[in-house]
This record gives sequence, C-alpha cells and structure tokens, in this order.
Amino acid sequence: MAAPEGSTGTTILVRPATSERFDDVATMLGPRNPTSNVCWCLSHRVDARTNRELVGPARRQYVRELTGRSVAPGVLAYDGAEVVGWAAVAPRAELPFEHSTRIPHVDGLPVWSLWCIRVRPGHRGQGIAHALVSGAVDYAASQGAPAVEGYPVDNEGRRVDLTMAYVGTRSLFEKAGFSWAADTASVSGGIRRVLMRRALD
Repeated sequence: MAAPEGSTGTTILVRPATSERFDDVATMLGPRNPTSNVCWCLSHRVDARTNRELVGPARRQYVRELTGRSVAPGVLAYDGAEVVGWAAVAPRAELPFEHSTRIPHVDGLPVWSLWCIRVRPGHRGQGIAHALVSGAVDYAASQGAPAVEGYPVDNEGRRVDLTMAYVGTRSLFEKAGFSWAADTASVSGGIRRVLMRRALD
C-alpha cells in the first residue's frame, strides 16, 4: 500500500498483525514491565469481566493467541524494517461495541470497527496514522467487511491529549474517506465522539 515516506525515506507499509509479527505487536502494545496490567489494546476488545481477569503476562498470551487466528486482530505499520504503528480493527459483532449504549448502530450491516490507532513516539507527524487507517480499511475489505466504522473525537481543531488520542480525530477519518454517520453519547478526554462510516465494495 502506498503511503507517506517515513523517517528513513522509505515508504510506510501496513501489514496484518499475524503470529509471525507478534514481537512487533508486543513492541507496540506491551509494557516495559511484563507483570503490568496495561491495556494491550484489550479494554475495548473483550468484555469487562475478561478484561479484569486477564492479569499481567496473561494479557500478552491472550494477544499472542489473537495473532494466531485466521483473522488478524489489527494491522502494523513499518518504516523499513522498524515497526512504527498499530491499529485495531475487527468485526463489531465480536467486540463490546456491539452492545454499547453510548455508540449506536447505524443499521444492521455486519460492520467492522476501527477503534485504536497508535504511533510510536519519535515517529509522529509523518503520516503514519493516515497509513494505519487506510491499511486497516484495506484489511477489513480483504476479509469481506461491507463497511468500517470509527469512533473518533470531533475536536474541531482543538488539541487532543496524547493519552486519549488513540481514538483518532474526525478529520483523520474524513481524509481516509469516512463520513459522519451518527453522533454518540461517548466522550474521550472530555471531547465528544462521533461515529464515522466508510462503505466498502
């Protein structure tokens, strides 16, 4: 997939997060302390009870198993051989979003959700987030998704706190061909989120 050039002057490539790339997934999502109970991008992938029960190394193992399934749990961005980004994308029916009271269903389509976009420090501002969104859409399309949804903040140009920036911004999704589909009752970092949708052929 064509993308902006990275820091090394190479094209940013986006690839599925398969088992052979698990070390790169761990680089993007894992804590420095392996016993820490950090997200591992699981807080919106599994139900609240499972999220609480997965402690320390069990979180790493759960994500390792996800990468071994026939459908990858997301995509990775590479600047040459270096992993520089991650985006989580999966069928909404498999996620807590399916039963969310804050993020509505637009219709009955079996849509996919794109809910987490992370770029490594030192690589931001190089178009990697744009490459990740496009790559996640391409991956969902390759798996037969009829449409992809995102739930970014509608920040209207205001600065977004980096700890909450993983949800993306409305303009980021608009540049990737998404359109507003609905308002939500969800907020991130004090900013309301909107439901953006892109139909796929």
